[in-house]
Amino acid sequence: MRALVLAALAASLCLAGIAHVSAEEAFVTNQLSDDLMVVDLATARSVAIIPIGGKPAGVAVSADGRFAYVTSPDAKAVTVVDAATRQLVGRIEVGGGPLGIAVAPDGRTVYVADWYAAAVRVIDAASRSVTASIAVGASPSGLAVTPDGKLLLSADRDDDSVSVVDTATRQRRATIKVGTRPFGVTVDAEGKRAYTANVGSNDVSVIDIAAGAETGRVPVGMRPYAVALARGRGFVTDQYGGTVSVFDLATLKPIKRINVGDYPEGIAATADGKRVIVACWESNTLSIIDAAEMKVIGEVKTGDGPRAFGAFLRRTE
Repeated sequence: MRALVLAALAASLCLAGIAHVSAEEAFVTNQLSDDLMVVDLATARSVAIIPIGGKPAGVAVSADGRFAYVTSPDAKAVTVVDAATRQLVGRIEVGGGPLGIAVAPDGRTVYVADWYAAAVRVIDAASRSVTASIAVGASPSGLAVTPDGKLLLSADRDDDSVSVVDTATRQRRATIKVGTRPFGVTVDAEGKRAYTANVGSNDVSVIDIAAGAETGRVPVGMRPYAVALARGRGFVTDQYGGTVSVFDLATLKPIKRINVGDYPEGIAATADGKRVIVACWESNTLSIIDAAEMKVIGEVKTGDGPRAFGAFLRRTE
């Protein structure tokens, strides 16, 4: 009943509250239905379902919006999707257990976390081939690249640390201890701070990237998965809580917990910072949050087991 009510709310609000705000699409990996679903956020409707296979989990849309890259852990591969035509245009065998994925700002390089190998695979986007492997900590999960493209950050879950990699030399130049079992990692727009969602310690670590050190810790809900940044706030998916924890980026003080769908995982903020989009694994929904009001204003039905782990939003204008 709750899902039906929220779906109706989404339909009623999409023209009044969403259409004029964000011309963006969400590329949502549905792990259990083995596909990638594209949602038009202006109308809060699905516009495409693309078969992927291999239990897709991670996803990253290039900054120019041309391609979506999807990791399939079971297939040990990365699928390349033309974001405009919704067509599969490439499949790259990477081996191991590909999970987190990130695209360099210039779109030329794709980085893939290999969960089993304590390594990040480097893909040349033009040739669609693996060209290098970078040693990081145990069980790398989330990846993020600084806005200038010079540094890659890897959340190494089973080492309780973040690896900082020089993308030019492809060498790890720092290891930063954080909370227990970091999973998602997010870098701010200035490239100064990073935030990890620490699944084991139920908190978020705040990292000064230049200093190579953790500078703060914020308590959040149970089993945090990933972090999005909007309106001077951090939004964190709490898997076990069915909530999104919100904290102030300046003071690092908790502000609120927002009830969303069941078992929220992937989270991202729209480019204008007005909406936060949350993939909810068990309820098979996307929750749409008004970032200023800090409340759910809509819900979209997805496929089975949406994860959307990574930078899954694409601007369409």
